[in-house]
Amino acid sequence: MDPQPSCVVVTGFGPFRQHLVNSSWEAVKELSQLGLGGDMELELRTLQLPVDYREARRRVARIWEELRPQLAVHVGMDASAKAIFLEQCGKNRGYRDADVRGFRPEGGVCLPGGPEVIASGVSMKAVCRGVAIGDVEVAFSRDAGRYVCDYTYYLSLHHGNGHAALIHVPPLSPRLPASLLGKALQVIIREMLEEVRKPERKAR
Repeated sequence: MDPQPSCVVVTGFGPFRQHLVNSSWEAVKELSQLGLGGDMELELRTLQLPVDYREARRRVARIWEELRPQLAVHVGMDASAKAIFLEQCGKNRGYRDADVRGFRPEGGVCLPGGPEVIASGVSMKAVCRGVAIGDVEVAFSRDAGRYVCDYTYYLSLHHGNGHAALIHVPPLSPRLPASLLGKALQVIIREMLEEVRKPERKAR
């Protein structure tokens, strides 16, 4: 199946642990109001995922089967972060923390027999270099933390042949309100799409 060149899916997560407001979903809601910008002829689809391994697995499979996006961008919250982190890869093992339903993947594994690491086809280092969002720091990471975000990312990379990304945002604060995080997502995702298109342009 060919990807729909006109569709970008962006997901955020719902509440978990003591975090009754998840900044990832607040940022994605802001992005859905902003859109990707007038010159991007793309349909933006936004969805909330629960912090639930089994449900996230089902919904990621459905995103790729039904929507076939050009790019799926998953946004998660890192409660200890002060910057926005662009995650280069998803990991297959080490999922030992229980989700909101108390469930842990059997053996701590995402995909039995799957590769240990799947890297995104988007160069997150290049995206980091290409974005400027006021005084918001955007940093590169190769460790997405082995929780439902990382689990979702690995499965999305698997289903989407690398056409997925994971962005970790800090909690909401006076310095980083939802409006600013939403604007940051717009800038970062536009840059990701430029990175995706570079090989296509070279091929032409």
